[in-house]
Amino acid sequence: MILVQFFTFLLTALQGVQATCGIDRRKVVRSFNPHRNASSKTTPLQVGNGNFAFGVDVTGLQTFSPFATMSTWGWHNFSLPTTNGQTSVDDFTGLDWWTHGRLVNYNQPNPAQSEISTWLIQNPQRVNLGTIGFWFNGDDVTEEILENKFQTLDLWTGKISSSFTYKGASVEVETWADSRSDTIGIAVESELLSQGSLGISFDFPLPTRNKFDAPFVGVFNATEKHTTTLEAKENKATIRHDLDATTYYVSIAWDNAAEISGPVDGTHRYELNPAKETSKIELSITFSPVSDTRTSSLNEITSASKTWWESFWKSSAFVDLSHVKSPNATELQRRTILSQYLTAVNSASSYPPQESGLVNNGWYGKFHLEMILWHLLHFARWNQFPLLWRSLPNTYAQYLDSSVSRAKAQGYDGARWGKMTDPTGRSAPGEINSLLIWQQPHPMYFAEIEYRSFPNETTLNSWDTVLTATADFMVSYAFFNESTKHYDLGPPMYPASENTNPNATINPAFELAYWRFGLDVAIKWKQRQNLPVPDKWTGVRDKLAPLPISENALAVYEGIPNMWKNTTVQDHPAMSAVFGLLPPPASGPPLNMTVIKNTADKIRDLWDLEDCWGWDFPLLASEYLQAETITPYWNFLRIRGLTTAVNSLRLGDVEQAVTYLLHPLFEFDDAGYPVGGSRVPTPYFPGSSSFLLAMAMMAGGWDSEPGMHFPEGWNARVEGFVPGL
Repeated sequence: MILVQFFTFLLTALQGVQATCGIDRRKVVRSFNPHRNASSKTTPLQVGNGNFAFGVDVTGLQTFSPFATMSTWGWHNFSLPTTNGQTSVDDFTGLDWWTHGRLVNYNQPNPAQSEISTWLIQNPQRVNLGTIGFWFNGDDVTEEILENKFQTLDLWTGKISSSFTYKGASVEVETWADSRSDTIGIAVESELLSQGSLGISFDFPLPTRNKFDAPFVGVFNATEKHTTTLEAKENKATIRHDLDATTYYVSIAWDNAAEISGPVDGTHRYELNPAKETSKIELSITFSPVSDTRTSSLNEITSASKTWWESFWKSSAFVDLSHVKSPNATELQRRTILSQYLTAVNSASSYPPQESGLVNNGWYGKFHLEMILWHLLHFARWNQFPLLWRSLPNTYAQYLDSSVSRAKAQGYDGARWGKMTDPTGRSAPGEINSLLIWQQPHPMYFAEIEYRSFPNETTLNSWDTVLTATADFMVSYAFFNESTKHYDLGPPMYPASENTNPNATINPAFELAYWRFGLDVAIKWKQRQNLPVPDKWTGVRDKLAPLPISENALAVYEGIPNMWKNTTVQDHPAMSAVFGLLPPPASGPPLNMTVIKNTADKIRDLWDLEDCWGWDFPLLASEYLQAETITPYWNFLRIRGLTTAVNSLRLGDVEQAVTYLLHPLFEFDDAGYPVGGSRVPTPYFPGSSSFLLAMAMMAGGWDSEPGMHFPEGWNARVEGFVPGL
């Protein structure tokens, strides 16, 4: 069945390739190739394949700035605590909270078990697999000493070209990543090689317990806490790295005469010294959790990279704003192209990515299940389903058993998805981690988006078990309020903004709307398969509490004090997702568009946008995009035949959407990385993916209003988009 799905995609992709003759995609893409004359203090240029990435400084390697080499499989655990009663993961007990008249155990740090609680939060950490740089035969060289530095990343082929001058001699460097393996290809040409003034070094850091390890990952001054071992043969070598119970291998192959030695005393640094007659050397370096790995040749690596990236750009949906005479259009185009490249390198992995991708570590390198919508959904909207399928629905299927166990231990049915997690499937202890709920309907959104492109039995079967378990938890979690005769969400719980009192938070606006959306999709999923719909699914959906309102606008949650005052307008303005990320509801009462408009106006005028970050700005932009052309859908739902009344209820326009997408606080650096700001380090990739979702909405529209939605007068061209929900 998976083959059927894949060949269906190939047909779609081939049709997309034929359609590209109207747009010179190569020209558009390459016009935004990043160029640098000095290393960035926060971001590298990267080559990679989604499961593996190599970040470089201006030399084309990691010579002066030890940016990371990271993978999907590279994880490390520090030793477990030795305190009695805290020596095993199974010793952890969490904490009990009163929940609707009963005690429920939540995965939260227990003060009586501080050591194992902390260990579970900090472990495992993602590993910087090693750094590769130039060495200068013992000379004390800094980046400032190098002259004529220039570097460019060719987005169309995935090649980084770097050059500089040292001691009057030029150095030319090419850096590639294999699309099929965790392998780097490097070509270096310089007379300095034959003079013994230039070589290649390999070094290995120790992971840290830092929550954020940025811009560099690991430390190089704790050599006694880990070991490396070299095994060298003619024109190849293997370095084994042992970190507690973690072991991996670095296989190095080179073409011309050279010798490798090390480690240098007091370090884990090894040096490759080309022979005197060598002025050019080509290397292939493979990182692997197993030994005896075949290392591809540089020619094989370059060929694979060129083929993969050309296919990526040709098969994707595409936006061309190159003919628009507007600096706003140029900047949107730049961010679009660079975000597509960087999310392919950092997010298209076999597990969901962490917030900083494969650049550095945030939250110890773990990924967050509430954020995977922002990380991965754009692959579907931009017709890159094979990249989405690398991790979904497989991740949900892999975590299903642990999520069912989590729900059962709390007295619920179905599967309760975790939050901050890793390949083990554990959810790291935390009050917010254990009480957040907006990740629960995500599988429904992914499934519904996939179904509109692949409305077949394969799609239905691949998601059915996950959606069933998800819906079972959602209806079990909802609590029937005998006073109101409605089903409530919470307390205790945290909304998406994560900044309220969990014991007071009940019926948050976005989560209520998302709960209804998720159950609508689950019900529809069974109906498409001619399967019975559980009565409780429809019963809970039809009696969900109404959306909370304060001052004739949506409130963060029901009964929140002082809504729209200073203390309630911080962090993620998730209410905008009710009519931004989500379409109008398919069941229940229609949205009150006066309330929706008032909500958007109040967010625009009163929200502390300086406290917003990442996906907030694209979310706000999406709301304004939908608002501009809501009339047909609104008329159909409520007042069919009335064609102009909703004009007075417009929430905004495309110009406002562009304003949000180019807001000064929503920054992208020179290489396209989304700037983290004061809240999180750079990069923060949910910003990239949510930006691409907003651009997909501009380019392809949505169900009630398909087609382009760019500012008036923009001569935009698009290809390959399917309307969103």
